[in-house]
Amino acid sequence: MELPKKKVPASRKSPKNMILYGPPKIGKTTALASLEGCLIIDLEEGSDMLDALKVQANNIEELTQIGKEILKQNKPYKYVAIDTITKLEEWCLDEAKKDYMKTPMGEDFDKKFTGLCVTSLPMGAGYTYLRKAFARWIERVNKLADHVILIGHLKDKIVSKKGKEVAAKDLALTGKITEITCGKVDAVGYVYREDGETHISFNSDNNINAGSRCDHLKGQDMVLDWSKIFVD
Repeated sequence: MELPKKKVPASRKSPKNMILYGPPKIGKTTALASLEGCLIIDLEEGSDMLDALKVQANNIEELTQIGKEILKQNKPYKYVAIDTITKLEEWCLDEAKKDYMKTPMGEDFDKKFTGLCVTSLPMGAGYTYLRKAFARWIERVNKLADHVILIGHLKDKIVSKKGKEVAAKDLALTGKITEITCGKVDAVGYVYREDGETHISFNSDNNINAGSRCDHLKGQDMVLDWSKIFVD
């Protein structure tokens, strides 16, 4: 193996995978419908009133079959969007429980914690299994197209800034899953409405969880225009 002696040029500019999140009913799914060649995998029946390239998944089994069919057909879509990963995390609770029950200490979970999910385990032990199950699903989804868009809901949280508690906007996922998932994508955009238009911010200022490793998106706050996001 020969090691490089000089800088290797970048092989792409556009995000391979990205997260868009924001308040409900502001145009996230409508924006996806306008992206040519984007298959929306709708987990929440949020695209019923839109003309779009879309398919409905009502549970994790149906999502599995959709994924298998996309791979079987040699990934026919340039973009695939999961709408929403907030719902996907909810579905992962059952998978996390099954994973835990495969362990010696989890065999009698249903007897000890009848009707409860794995996150009911003492000391937060069950969240490890939820994180692993969710991470597996994000890996599977990322194989479905050249570009994958993950749609999420918004949650407001309180953070400490210069000794003061301030409201911040963040992706609605559980605990460390937010940080881990955002860290693995190329861009995180906060979607909002202003002056009757849908905007997207990749600027982490103003207490918003956002950012991008793509040079053309770093610090940008703009009207949502796909041609300015996917530039390759």
